[in-house]
Amino acid sequence: MIRKFKNELFKFLCLASTAIGLGILVLILFTLFQKGFAGMNWALFTQVTPGPGGEGGLLNAIIGSVIMTGIGILVATPIGVLAGTWLAEYGQNSKTADTIRFLNGMLMSAPSILIGLFVYEIVVVTSGHFSGWAGSIALAIIALPVIISTTEEMLKLVPTQLREAGAGLGTPKWRVTLQLSYRAVGTGIVTGILLSIARISGETAPLLFTALNSSFMSVNPNEPMANLPVTIYQYAMSPYESWNQLAWSGALLITMAILFLNVLSRALPQLKKRRS
Repeated sequence: MIRKFKNELFKFLCLASTAIGLGILVLILFTLFQKGFAGMNWALFTQVTPGPGGEGGLLNAIIGSVIMTGIGILVATPIGVLAGTWLAEYGQNSKTADTIRFLNGMLMSAPSILIGLFVYEIVVVTSGHFSGWAGSIALAIIALPVIISTTEEMLKLVPTQLREAGAGLGTPKWRVTLQLSYRAVGTGIVTGILLSIARISGETAPLLFTALNSSFMSVNPNEPMANLPVTIYQYAMSPYESWNQLAWSGALLITMAILFLNVLSRALPQLKKRRS
């Protein structure tokens, strides 16, 4: 009787915790949609950020975020995939691999503002000005550990028999990895890349110290670049209603983009299973 009571109590606590978490999430999303959707219009995507109290859109901030996120992912993806491949296929249980995994775990849990300060000292102070390149480097560093961990874990799921089959045909190990292992877990690696994009698309702190922000349209990474996270932060703190509305709409855009990436990352493995 006591064991049954404990079991039911534990189930109730689990369900209650889940309900509280989902309730808070629904409340946040409801508030975001309620206030953000009111500012959704064509001008939001066609006009640049306005002056104090003026009317405008977020075109330059959207383009700046896409550019820096794209550059950051282009830098982090090959490095992360190759590093994860080395850990899974070559380093395995060596001391060097264990050290890299430990440092990668530390980097994954490091506050993004510390990464921003690091890039500020290394890039911004050295070059003497804020730039989109500095922001992209900061985002790449944040995305890197996610890609490394995902790639390693996915490659560990490849059956040993598959590798042995390739080796039995006299195929070099690097070709086995490229043509067999990557094909077997390619969807999982892509999922990790999508999750890393979602991870960095809403980062504000590192961009404050690297890319800063701009009220003008700029596609040159050598200059300070407008971006959605910093624009939302600045506009949300302003006393102007028009800026506050743009902040809510920008927050809704980022949330929908992250939601889409997360749904896509969950859908890709399911699509692969259906095709199989």
